Amino acid sequence: MQVKETQNEGLKRGYEFTLPAADLAAQVDAKLKEAQPEVEMKGFRKGKVPMAMLKKQFGQRIMGDAMQEAIDGALRTHLEKSGDRPAVQPKIEMVGGETWKEGDDVVVTVAYEALPAIPEADLSGIELERLVVSASDEQVNEALENLAKNAQSFEDRKKGTKAKDGDQVVIDFKGMVDGEAFEGGAAEDYPLVLGSGSFIPGFEEQLVGAKAGDEVKVEVKFPEEYGAPNLAGKDAVFETTVKAVKAPKAAELDDELAKKFGAESLDALKAQIRERLEAEYKGASRQVLKRALLDKLDALVKFDLPESLVEAEAHQIAHQLYHEEHPDDHGHNHGEIEPTDEHKALAERRVRLGLLLAEIGQKAEITVSDQEMTQAVLRQARQYPGQERAFFEFIQQNPQAQQQLRAPIFEDKVIDHIVEGAKVSDKDVSKEELEKAIEALDQV
Repeated sequence: MQVKETQNEGLKRGYEFTLPAADLAAQVDAKLKEAQPEVEMKGFRKGKVPMAMLKKQFGQRIMGDAMQEAIDGALRTHLEKSGDRPAVQPKIEMVGGETWKEGDDVVVTVAYEALPAIPEADLSGIELERLVVSASDEQVNEALENLAKNAQSFEDRKKGTKAKDGDQVVIDFKGMVDGEAFEGGAAEDYPLVLGSGSFIPGFEEQLVGAKAGDEVKVEVKFPEEYGAPNLAGKDAVFETTVKAVKAPKAAELDDELAKKFGAESLDALKAQIRERLEAEYKGASRQVLKRALLDKLDALVKFDLPESLVEAEAHQIAHQLYHEEHPDDHGHNHGEIEPTDEHKALAERRVRLGLLLAEIGQKAEITVSDQEMTQAVLRQARQYPGQERAFFEFIQQNPQAQQQLRAPIFEDKVIDHIVEGAKVSDKDVSKEELEKAIEALDQV
């Protein structure tokens, strides 16, 4: 195989590989000779089929295999010698493919962008500030009261009392569309909390002011995007009887409440709440610390970036932001979304940091263990209740999906590695100050 360089500009590489016809023919003959002892053909004993017949019968297919193996081997050898690491899959094209015939040399062009050499980054001088928030008694009590509210019960109001938002009404109802009852449109003794938004928009509001014993015709319109196509966008009338009006009663803040949430006592529940709050604050603080670290790393080293990676990342950012701005557009028929200069600048930052973190992680011999991957798959699978097995099989059979789960774990481990060696000072702040710091992240 002869290799000729055709391009070497920045990170762009181009080569022309030539496989002499004689070498290709010899490779085909060798493959046929290797297979000959096992070949059976009508009129010949096993292993006695003449080479000429084997060539006629299997030559074309083996020729294609030999070409592919020769090209793959040449590219592999070239990359090992040059030390290049392609940023994306190299583009390989056969010269004169349509006019090529047996006996001709095989010429292919190979083009790719090489990953850049990453400069050594001096991490020893990095200084970071970690925001520390302790959960106050007031915050713990507020969270405790919210738990009590969620565990609330309802007591009958005085006879003749009108229902208001937050009250529970016990109702019988029967729904009609075009004068006909429909499946799932009726129930008896249904407990509905007014203002909960659990029924069709407009339903609960029409029961505010109703009293036990009242009969109310609730007129509503099913949403256009309603799950049942036969009801979507249709006007409906619900004949509703109010059987009881009940007032909410928050649960008592005592040991019995604690036991409902799996704690032995009220003090134990408070301790659990404090621990959970501080874990949340710690997670938010880590986001702020990580952004500060990435900003410092971004300014620490500069190197050429593969255009193909930057372009792909910019299009991904533009596509993601489009869907965030158009949440009702769930499809992909929106046409090409051209990245802006802002998208490209953000893409350059992400690619630069991604390559730098990968280099730091590799030198530090950081890896993602099988146990960490299993835990990540389990967490993700919980988002698909009832389909966990199918999700596991999808991950097992899809290397790209595995990489999407592995990448953030690896990045977090590299971040932790850098933070461990950095000069980190703790700063006590309030919950409100931490929230402002988190909000500032979205504004950058």
